[in-house]
Amino acid sequence: MLLQFSVKNYKTFKDKATLSLIASNYDKGTREEDNIFTNEKYGLRILKSAVVYGANASGKSKLFEAFVSIKRFVIESSKESQRGELIPIQPFLLSNETENEPSEFEVIFIFNNIMYRYGFEATKNKIITEWLYYKPVKKEIELFYRDGNSYDTHKKLFTKGGNIAAQGFVRDNALLLSTAAQFNETKAIAVIDWFFSNMNIISGLNESGYRSFTLKQMESTTHKTKILELLRAADLGIQDIKLQKMEISAFPEEVREKITKKWSSDISKIVKILTLHKKYDSYKNFIDYVVFSLADEESSGTEKFFFLAGPVLDTLENGLTLVVDELDSKLHPNLVRELVLLFNSKKNNKKAQLIFNTHDTNLFSAGLFRRDQFWFTEKNRYGEAKLYSLADFKSNKVRNGESYEDNYIKGKYGAIPFLGFFDDLNNLSHENEK
Repeated sequence: MLLQFSVKNYKTFKDKATLSLIASNYDKGTREEDNIFTNEKYGLRILKSAVVYGANASGKSKLFEAFVSIKRFVIESSKESQRGELIPIQPFLLSNETENEPSEFEVIFIFNNIMYRYGFEATKNKIITEWLYYKPVKKEIELFYRDGNSYDTHKKLFTKGGNIAAQGFVRDNALLLSTAAQFNETKAIAVIDWFFSNMNIISGLNESGYRSFTLKQMESTTHKTKILELLRAADLGIQDIKLQKMEISAFPEEVREKITKKWSSDISKIVKILTLHKKYDSYKNFIDYVVFSLADEESSGTEKFFFLAGPVLDTLENGLTLVVDELDSKLHPNLVRELVLLFNSKKNNKKAQLIFNTHDTNLFSAGLFRRDQFWFTEKNRYGEAKLYSLADFKSNKVRNGESYEDNYIKGKYGAIPFLGFFDDLNNLSHENEK
């Protein structure tokens, strides 16, 4: 489970921005059973979901890019192919205070009932600092702290990591965590495993990143049944889905080789997806099924919902954390609401979490979220984005029973575009007409 994610001096975030999934006492008693997991070991109340609002170009997507950056770099930084390459991060460039300073990332999470805190500071050329702590019971223990090429490692709990650091096996542009995992350092492997298998980050604008995953899920009868149940619940009219594999043998040999080489790892490129709909006679009696092509004859929203079904169900079944940029893109607000309800529910007993951004203000009045689950990004005149929660407001500004949707649209919470310039354009247009 994700507890907290922080980023600083990264793209539009000049100052530290922190997204917390720790439930606030401010909202205690509100949707407690539906929206919160209780961790008895650490005495924590943990949110099942969080939604981020903000104007266009306010930092919403940049926050999700920060998730992508830390995950990708943690998994790939120690690979030999990364030797000599620049670290794929970008500092805040609109200030001479930060353009040459390191970017900072930190994540706190619980994995296998153990709490970890991991982070690093890095420029494009090297790792400046890096740290890993874990909390087996009540006391947090430092496993290692890195300052440039100087390493302070726990002699008993991070032995292998200490040895490889002492022998100079860690490159300037590689993380000690990733390198130590390659040498079978147990605690490092646990952190890598969480990033790799427990934190899934996908785009709601482009399904290409998870098409193949959903199609592979369809090969299992159990998973196919669950995906079809979700599609039927969405009232899309789809009764069944068939996968029709492309007959590669019908192509010339040189074409077959190119197809196999290019698409072998992406099943979605060599499979035609067919949807079955009921056909009726003039008396509305069912008489047969009609076959449609998902790509050619279904709506883009239907296509997205189908591909999204795989990662959503996998997240719920395995208790993962799913991070989605633009979840509501191409989806009806009622469908988004139902997806959220899969997470904000007592039935979500595997401790799955959903984090997403949206422009869908209907969620404010749907009664699905607590105040500490609403987050906002707002950018000032200097291009600096900040991240804050509705729970950060004083109680006299956010009262129970108020319409959060109306207040947000009116600008009471910020995080909306300033559109006064359009008034100026309209006035100018009227003057020109005269």
